[in-house]
Amino acid sequence: MLSAALRKEALLQWRGLARTLAVLAFGGTALLLFSFAGGPDSGALREQAPGYLWLALLLSSTLALSESFDGEQEQRALEGLLLLPAPAAVLFYGKALANLLQLAALGSGLLPMAVVLYDMPLPRPWTLLGILVLGSAGLAAPGTLYAALSARARARQTLLPLLLFPLVVPVLVACVKATSLSVTGDPMGQLRSWTLLLVCFNAVYWPLCGLLFDRVVES
Repeated sequence: MLSAALRKEALLQWRGLARTLAVLAFGGTALLLFSFAGGPDSGALREQAPGYLWLALLLSSTLALSESFDGEQEQRALEGLLLLPAPAAVLFYGKALANLLQLAALGSGLLPMAVVLYDMPLPRPWTLLGILVLGSAGLAAPGTLYAALSARARARQTLLPLLLFPLVVPVLVACVKATSLSVTGDPMGQLRSWTLLLVCFNAVYWPLCGLLFDRVVES
């Protein structure tokens, strides 16, 4: 059932590829604006690049996540999906995994933009991609839960960031620190600790959000 739910979500995202490209363009625009706000100091921009990268991905994620339940809400299909002989958690994990893949793809698309705009070095590209996947997972699980919670609200585009941002602050801090260490060097060996912290956040968020999803969609 999980593979079927994931396949359905992946197909919907593929059909909405134009929206995904629009979200990527929004993230790139945010990176460009951050570079203007940082001023002409190339050294300062290079140092602040990890923070700007994750802020752009966080802002883009709200646009991507808010559309997670738009199709079901417009077609009134969510109630029908909940009547299927499968736990509601299957629907959650299908959507959350699809959102994880989408956010990881967005982060991978924003990364070369950050390299060009901020002259950000990439001494450990595979490590950085792993951090992007872990950070995207930390945004995807609570983001999917809150997208379901705010799907029926008229102001869901505003409500979702208000609910999501305070919860993912620890994830954002860990992502920025881990990215900065992978880019600028890790003489004190702190990268492993920050990466482990991200793993721990995901180990808490994913099971907890899966347990709460049933209550959220039936409320």
